[in-house]
Amino acid sequence: MRKTTTTPSTLEEIRQRKDELADAMDTDSTKVSSMWNQIFSSKEDASRSEYIASLVSKGFVAFDAFMMVRKLVKNYGFLFGLKSSSKKLNRK
Repeated sequence: MRKTTTTPSTLEEIRQRKDELADAMDTDSTKVSSMWNQIFSSKEDASRSEYIASLVSKGFVAFDAFMMVRKLVKNYGFLFGLKSSSKKLNRK
């Protein structure tokens, strides 16, 4: 985008600059909306096997995340007050 270093001196120059900026904003808006649609478009043409593979993959990711959180809480839970740092003694 080009930047102007001179200040407009007439009303016509201001209107011309306003029109240029409006055109630039329209093209930028079109680019952003097309990128947004590409990012969040749904893949409805996926086959049943791809759908199942996707579910299995997401399941593995969820299980892995659960196991990682479990291990972190087990080892570092005392930092968050979830368990004490010293082992409790059994009282008889």
